[in-house]
Amino acid sequence: MAAKKFSIRISSDECKGCGRCLLVCPKSLISTGTAINRQGYVAVVVNHPDGCIGCGSCFYQCPEPGAITIFEED
Repeated sequence: MAAKKFSIRISSDECKGCGRCLLVCPKSLISTGTAINRQGYVAVVVNHPDGCIGCGSCFYQCPEPGAITIFEED
């Protein structure tokens, strides 16, 4: 059986740049971006989307509903 693969998607327009996801990602896949979103915040970005282990730490730590989604790849 092949190992499951996951990916993180961040809705930059929902992100308020609080950085909570940065602190809890065990693989350090997320970092602060450089672009300002439509709310005036610097949103986070995913640096290495292939490294996600699907733990959900970033999702559960994020205070903004819909800002972070984790998908299981087929």
